[in-house]
Amino acid sequence: MQVISEMFKEKQGNFEIDLGEVHNFSDGLYAKQVTIPKGYVAGQHAHTYSHLSILAKGKVIVRTDSTEKVYEAPACMEIVAGVHHAVEALEDCVWYCVHATNETNVDNIDKVLVTGKD
Repeated sequence: MQVISEMFKEKQGNFEIDLGEVHNFSDGLYAKQVTIPKGYVAGQHAHTYSHLSILAKGKVIVRTDSTEKVYEAPACMEIVAGVHHAVEALEDCVWYCVHATNETNVDNIDKVLVTGKD
């Protein structure tokens, strides 16, 4: 099995499909909604701080370098800081990543969430 952090290095910046991102903001909170089609693997990255992810629809496998766990909606899980993770859709899914941030510029949000630099 290939290590998730190695997959991240190979795939960084390479997006094969449109996940239909929807950006939601509130006071100090950001939630990104994506639709992940069955069979697609998304999210091969790590964050500088822990955050919550919510599986609103479908069934996924969440993989890290050392773990693998199946979740079926509805489900909420912690994504631990510094851990490369990937989400494989076993069914068509709706997935939310919820982050504490004051950044509201969609063009900057991914950089902020991965590097922790506003």
